[in-house]
Amino acid sequence: MRMPSPSTSRRSHRITAGVAGAALVGLAMAPPALARPAPTAADTAAATAVPAHQLKASQPYLFSYEYNNHLSLGGGNFTVGGRVYVLVKLNSGAKHYGKWVVARPGQHNPGGTFHVEANIPYSCPPGKNGYARGYDDATGTWSPKLPVSICVRFD
Repeated sequence: MRMPSPSTSRRSHRITAGVAGAALVGLAMAPPALARPAPTAADTAAATAVPAHQLKASQPYLFSYEYNNHLSLGGGNFTVGGRVYVLVKLNSGAKHYGKWVVARPGQHNPGGTFHVEANIPYSCPPGKNGYARGYDDATGTWSPKLPVSICVRFD
């Protein structure tokens, strides 16, 4: 049995390492066009379909926070890429704010998320005199009511 000479063995290892290194560099520098195309709205809707028995666990929700001294609203579990109608009403039923937004993939919240700054001052005494809701246009689902304070001027 013939053994390869040491110089040939080292050369083949160097060639193998060089080819593997070039392949890694080529993969890292591949243009985005080689990646999968962005999903369409139909693909997104099909991928986020939820069985009826799981709807309660993945029900859309809202939360509120202050930003620039205004009431800001965020939400999660909406359809990714879908339209969401954000609504703020007084407890009497009078609409105070409404806006369509698009739910984006969330980093910290599940499902499609959004954040909007309403033109409503944030802190209003004496308490929660209204509520906010989000409507997922793709599923026809409303989030539960989130109690909020709405400052109303009486001039």
